[in-house]
Amino acid sequence: MAFLLLGSAGLLAAAAYLHRRHNSAAAATTTTHLHFYMHDAYTGPHPSAMRVVSGRSLLTSPASSDDSTPLSSSSPRKFGDIVVLNNALTEGPDAGSTRVGTAQGFAVRVSDRGVVSDLSIHMVLEAGEHRGSSVTVKGRIDMDAVKRESVVIGGTGRFRFARGYMVSRNYDYSLATGGVVEIDIYLQH
Repeated sequence: MAFLLLGSAGLLAAAAYLHRRHNSAAAATTTTHLHFYMHDAYTGPHPSAMRVVSGRSLLTSPASSDDSTPLSSSSPRKFGDIVVLNNALTEGPDAGSTRVGTAQGFAVRVSDRGVVSDLSIHMVLEAGEHRGSSVTVKGRIDMDAVKRESVVIGGTGRFRFARGYMVSRNYDYSLATGGVVEIDIYLQH
């Protein structure tokens, strides 16, 4: 009888050890840093970003009696604009640099002061060790800020269950025509 109890206790201890070891291996996380440049073109023969809903200008002419005359009808961005994106992601800032993926999503202009957008973007990686994986980012983008931080809300492939943040900054950018945005993404997955 004692042998049976001792053997059972040994089996239980082994099962607990293996269960704990399996769970600690599954709980291990990897940290990944992605760096690339997003090419955002509103003009030219093949634009990669386009305003699909035109909002209204919140700037009005002081001489206007009904407060509805825009101060500048040529303003590149307005409150309520919705812009869709299908932008190239490259290793370097030059248009001819090696393409690593595509940034697809949309931005809604949400502020009546400055150019502030609510951005939802899905970055699909098409080259290198992360090919076939993607990262989804959501955040407030204030174009007047030098650096902008957004949250990573998930991913696919190697980045399934990812969490982290994205830092973006203008590399060479114009609100009227677009340009290049430098992006750093820090992930735990």
